[in-house]
Amino acid sequence: MEVHVSNHQDAAVIEIRGEVDLYTSPQVREAIVGVTQRRTPTVIVDLAGVGYMDSSGVATLVEGLQFCRGYGGAFRLAGLGETVRQVFRFAKLDTVFEIYPSADEALAGRQ
Repeated sequence: MEVHVSNHQDAAVIEIRGEVDLYTSPQVREAIVGVTQRRTPTVIVDLAGVGYMDSSGVATLVEGLQFCRGYGGAFRLAGLGETVRQVFRFAKLDTVFEIYPSADEALAGRQ
């Protein structure tokens, strides 16, 4: 799995490629914690390169959402493929998160 963070004015995009599971979710958490500790106004997690995510990955994203809400930031997900989107639907989290088709649209705030 690869995690890459890029900064865009008042936003940070965390791009993830590969599977997010019990073994790799700590890397995702580390990136989210790093960005949220700086109180970045908008945090976008780009999941376009993720084909599989288990409950530990979902829990990591819920934690990131809580971190952002704690300081009034926005936490957005982008680029969910159908398999990952189904995980969010099943957990009824698709209405909890702001979900965008792409990272560019998440940056622009257009759903």
